[in-house]
Amino acid sequence: MNLKEKFSSVNQYFSPKIIDEVNDQYIKVAKIKGQEVPWHNHENEDELFYIVDGELLMEIENKPSFTMKKGDLFVVKKGVNHRVSSVEECSIMLIESKTTEHTGKVKSNITKSIEEQTY
Repeated sequence: MNLKEKFSSVNQYFSPKIIDEVNDQYIKVAKIKGQEVPWHNHENEDELFYIVDGELLMEIENKPSFTMKKGDLFVVKKGVNHRVSSVEECSIMLIESKTTEHTGKVKSNITKSIEEQTY
């Protein structure tokens, strides 16, 4: 599989697409542009972010925010409140446990079920 080719079928921002799985983890791709992701956390799961293209602003509650660039990887630990945004389009890969809810317990207009992430 070619990771960059997988992004051609992602046609909505903030809408992860499951591209494969490893053990109990989903591998997802998503495009981010704007500030629609609400503050949230994942009570029992870590979440890995890998920047494939573009830049992503990572905000962690009570810590300085930072910009991730192409090739950067960051793991948000379980229970940590966070949100992401991007001024320009940013392509990311996520690795998450199959039990990870898209926006944690926070429901918003961008929240997607696992079924909606298998498009």
